[in-house]
Amino acid sequence: MKPYPRIVYMGTPYFAVPGLKKLIENNYNVVTVVTTPDKPAGRGLKMQSSPVKQAAIELGIPVLEPFSLKSDDFFEALKSYNPDIQIVVAFKKLPDRVWQLPPLGTFNLHASLLPQYRGAAPINWAIINGEQETGLTTFFINDKIDEGNLLLQTKIPITPDMTAGELHDAMLEPGAELILKTLEGILNNSIVPKKQEIHENLKTAPKIFKENCLIDWTKGVLEVHNFIRGLSPNPGAYTVLEIQNKPIILKILRTKILGNSIKIPPKTLHVENKKQLIVGCADGALSIEKLMPEGKKEMTASEFLNGVLNKTNLIKINS
Repeated sequence: MKPYPRIVYMGTPYFAVPGLKKLIENNYNVVTVVTTPDKPAGRGLKMQSSPVKQAAIELGIPVLEPFSLKSDDFFEALKSYNPDIQIVVAFKKLPDRVWQLPPLGTFNLHASLLPQYRGAAPINWAIINGEQETGLTTFFINDKIDEGNLLLQTKIPITPDMTAGELHDAMLEPGAELILKTLEGILNNSIVPKKQEIHENLKTAPKIFKENCLIDWTKGVLEVHNFIRGLSPNPGAYTVLEIQNKPIILKILRTKILGNSIKIPPKTLHVENKKQLIVGCADGALSIEKLMPEGKKEMTASEFLNGVLNKTNLIKINS
C-alpha cells in the first residue's frame, strides 16, 4: 500500500462503491470512510448499513458515521486521520472546515457534464429531458453546490430506451476510472483545474419527490416515454388505474413507443389481445412493458392483465 496520499473517502449509495474498490485495487491508502449512519429499511424496518459502509467493512477500512457533519466530535475524529486529500461521491454538502481540511483539497464525482445538471438527480433529469449524451465530472468542492473548478470529464451515451437505472449502472466503471485518473492527475500535477463556464440554456437537476412523479398522459408520446424511463426504477413514474371502481397505483417502469398506425385518444387505456396494455398520449401511443402495482413486485403487462382480467373488464385510467 502506498503511504501517500492519506485518503478519506465519503459516500453512501452503491454508486460510490466502485470508486472505493478501485482505489484499494490500486494500492491507495484509504485511511477512513465517511458515510451515513445505519437506518431502518425494508418491510421489517431492520437497521441497515449503507452500501459504502458494507464495502468498507469488507475491505477492512475504518468507518465514521456522523449524525451531523457540523459536529465538533466528527471534525476532531476526521482530523485525527490526517488526510492529504478527500474524495466525495454521492454524499451530503460538506461544511467549509471539512472540505478545506486536506492540503490537496477535496474533489467530488458528479454524474453529469458540469455545469449542466447541477443538483441531486442528474441521471434522472438527463433522461427526462431526452438527452442523447451525458457524462461524469470530477471537480474540486467549494462553498457552492456543484460549482467548483473542473478537473476531468468523460462522456456517456444515452440510448433511446435506456432507463435511469441502466444509465446509473453504465456509469459505475467509468466513474471509478475517472476517480483514479483524477487522483493520479492531482498527484503528478498534470491536471489544470478550470472554472465552470456559465452559458444560456443551463439545465438543472433538482431532487425529485413522489408528488412530481405522476404521469401526464395528455403530453406528447416521446415526452411521456422519457419521463417514465427517467424515473425508472426509482423513484418511479406512476399512474392511477380504476379497477372495479377502486383506485390502484401503478409504477410504470418500461414503455415502448408504438407506430402511428395505432390511434388512441390521450389518457385512454386499451387492452390488446388480453396481453398488451396500451395508453394513448397527445400524438401517439405507448405500450406498457413493465410495471409494479403498489405493494407488489415488478411484472410484465401481460402478467398484470392475467391477474386483473380474470376478475373484471372494468379497467381505466383514473389519473
